Amino acid sequence: MPLTYGFLKCKVISDPRLKSTQRKNETQYHLHSTLEIRLQDGSTAQWDSAINVGTNDADDLLTYKLVFDFRHEVVDMLQAANSGFSDLTESDRLPALDFLRSDVLRETGPWRQSDAMDGSVEVEPVASLLRLLRAAKANQYDVYVFGRKYTDGDGIHDVHMNQGSSGQFLNNGVDDHNDHNDIWQDGGVVVDLGKPELAAYFTAFTQQFVPTDNLGNPKAGAHPVGVADDGSLAG
Repeated sequence: MPLTYGFLKCKVISDPRLKSTQRKNETQYHLHSTLEIRLQDGSTAQWDSAINVGTNDADDLLTYKLVFDFRHEVVDMLQAANSGFSDLTESDRLPALDFLRSDVLRETGPWRQSDAMDGSVEVEPVASLLRLLRAAKANQYDVYVFGRKYTDGDGIHDVHMNQGSSGQFLNNGVDDHNDHNDIWQDGGVVVDLGKPELAAYFTAFTQQFVPTDNLGNPKAGAHPVGVADDGSLAG
């Protein structure tokens, strides 16, 4: 069953901070920021974000795209949205993101491989993403964070490709366990810089394999994602 997925239209109101989470075989690193949304009655609410920036595991690094010339039809949909969380859990079209089944990554350039993380903020993509989020805070840019809602509070995580994983992440189509594969639930960050071009950050792990089936599980003969896979299942 699908997990609660969508995007949060918000403002960054705290300085991003790097945090680590210990997994079974690796340490994952995320940038956390406090995000503020405006409710319909004019009041505000705060959310947390956990944006994936890498791991310490050389066999499971992050591949990413960080682009500052992002132009796509989805931008109009995002700018027209109200502040707050837009639930796209059951969606199979934009503005929900699917790196394989839509052309959202069109002309965003090659995937780049992250550095192995050691807790430093000087490595990439941490350093560049920190600068972008700090600029968003200083200038009060609109920020759109795509991912899945926390199950224990107001927050958004799984800000990465959410298909193509194996092992415990396989989607059996029955159990609603946390973190399973799914289609049309990929994560990302888009920042409206107040220019025709926006900035965007998209990620996948090197142990996520494509193409995927209609449950989001890797097909036989699947391989790590590359630029040739961007939009390859569209239509």
